[in-house]
Amino acid sequence: MNSETKYLHLLSKQFPDKNAVVSELINLKAILSLPKGTEHFVSDLHGASNAFIHMVKNASGVIRRKVDDLYGESMSEQEKRALCALIYYPTERMELIHNGVIPLPHNDWDTWYRTNLHHMVHVARAVTVKYTRSKVRKILPKQFAYVIEELLHETNIEQDRSSYFNAIIDGIIETGMAEQFIKEIAYLIHSLTIDTFHIVGDIFDRGPKAEKIMEVLSTIRDYDIQYGNHDIEWMGAAMGNRALIATVVRISIRYANIETLEEGYGINLLPLANFAMETYGNDPCTIFQTKDFENNPRLTRSAGLMAKMHKAISIIQFKLEGQTIRRHPEWEMNDRLLLDKIDYLHGTIRIDGRNYPLTDTHLPTIRPNDPYALSEEEEELMVQLERSWRKSDKMQSHLKQIYEHGSLFLVHNGFLLYHAAIPMNEDGTFTKVDICGQPVQGRALMERIDQVIRNAYYGKGKQQQEALDFMLYLWEGPHSPLYNKDKMTTFERYFIADKDTWKEQKGAYYELANHRSICEKILTEFGLDPQNGRIINGHIPVRTLQGESPLRAEGRRFVIDGGFAKPYQEKTGISGYTLIYNSHGIQLVEHESFENREQAILSGSDIQNRTLLQDFSTHRMLVSDTDRGKVLKEHVRDLEKLLKAYEAGKIL
Repeated sequence: MNSETKYLHLLSKQFPDKNAVVSELINLKAILSLPKGTEHFVSDLHGASNAFIHMVKNASGVIRRKVDDLYGESMSEQEKRALCALIYYPTERMELIHNGVIPLPHNDWDTWYRTNLHHMVHVARAVTVKYTRSKVRKILPKQFAYVIEELLHETNIEQDRSSYFNAIIDGIIETGMAEQFIKEIAYLIHSLTIDTFHIVGDIFDRGPKAEKIMEVLSTIRDYDIQYGNHDIEWMGAAMGNRALIATVVRISIRYANIETLEEGYGINLLPLANFAMETYGNDPCTIFQTKDFENNPRLTRSAGLMAKMHKAISIIQFKLEGQTIRRHPEWEMNDRLLLDKIDYLHGTIRIDGRNYPLTDTHLPTIRPNDPYALSEEEEELMVQLERSWRKSDKMQSHLKQIYEHGSLFLVHNGFLLYHAAIPMNEDGTFTKVDICGQPVQGRALMERIDQVIRNAYYGKGKQQQEALDFMLYLWEGPHSPLYNKDKMTTFERYFIADKDTWKEQKGAYYELANHRSICEKILTEFGLDPQNGRIINGHIPVRTLQGESPLRAEGRRFVIDGGFAKPYQEKTGISGYTLIYNSHGIQLVEHESFENREQAILSGSDIQNRTLLQDFSTHRMLVSDTDRGKVLKEHVRDLEKLLKAYEAGKIL
């Protein structure tokens, strides 16, 4: 028996007769003829949870456009905003009406329920048309599945059917289930307006509620994550890389974001506060003031303590980084070993043959003869911090979630997704890099690094420890595809006033990838059609205020870091991008800042979106045109072979 016959016998266990095969063939061919689902691509969320959550709920403006298409001028602007607010936040909106904050028209709940159920079912129909009933049925809540399915598939045109539809609505209201139905239909609209969500890196750092983003992602039916440098930083910290633990804590303090650590993940920073007060009690730590602390009353009250904590963890970070770099000479990062270049007597540091005065010379925990060694107190502090990270159930749960849904890059439906860069030489060739003993370049480099990242979590013994160390290289290494600059000048920015020392030279990729020929070369390297494929990047904020465009390389590459987090918005002038890819083509949507969730619930205010690009095809893309379609068509071919085998009596 050859391998194909064996496979058909195995397939016959799932489809035991001719009728079962025919039924599945009809189903698969019908699915292949449906319009492709809508994909949303975003990047660099950086903890901006309110904006992200609202973007998920309004599907980057798609739901509002559906309401406009359905109701046009037959519904006022105020009515449309109220309907959209109910779809986005059904529980909160109805609570405000019950509490009298939002007036109930004529104090008539039955009419309000009936009107809004009709409207929401209408919107739900519009977003479910491209899915099979089977797919929709899987999302429906079990206790209401039959009733909601009946509502979705009633035409409401013929008089008899219209009466049937209205009778269902009346029954829902009479049994006191109207509000629950409104919530379930809202969830259905959210779930099916976006078929797949792609997060092209950097969920963490800067903004205050990264854990909320992870919680919302866990409710989304289909999503994937391409690791960003800030994600790798947090992942390494969660697994016990001490240098990255110190880095995360330092950045969290620097950007006034400790609530993510303390309240979001339960990381205990009290030991750091105690150590900082004991060590730097009389030190004003002027250069370590938290950013924008003057505008935050909570920080103003504790600004002195925060600055001391900031300095304490920064010194520890530089020591731990130095220890790791010295363990790995193959990284060629000895230029980042700076603590041994300090003249502690004269308060200067020698870099590239030049002496610079230090902006802060009070360094009581550094031993000049062994500057990278932690003091006993620093060692005890790091033991406590590492224990706190490892014992955070939510942190470990979210780490597992990232690994289950994440990868360094993704090839999907003609797109190549990665966060930052593909390391390249000035001449446009791919840079060969030694990754844990294996020299690789191009796609092989990305695949090798992806495996090393997994070894840091799933590996054992020496392999795991080496991979965990490598997470630090991915954060700041010159040939890391998540960083790709010659150095990270954190130390210089703190301790040297001369801004020339702060410069970080970007890798060749960042300029080369603006050229179509280079992008076509990269697409080819990853097995994509160079003429029709697209690269999607984040990482480098698009400075729209300076006239920069997210569209690069004659349309071959999209850079979609638009600044979701406030620290970036002064540079970008906007509040993020969403790339939308549906059956009609590609849309690039630019978002304005989203400030107030409460106001969105109360008045229906929305993120203002502006469409920058609409690249619509004359041929509407079907499921058959997608990567999933290729898999389904292969399955169809196998089933057709099985059908012939049944008809020929080869399988009984």
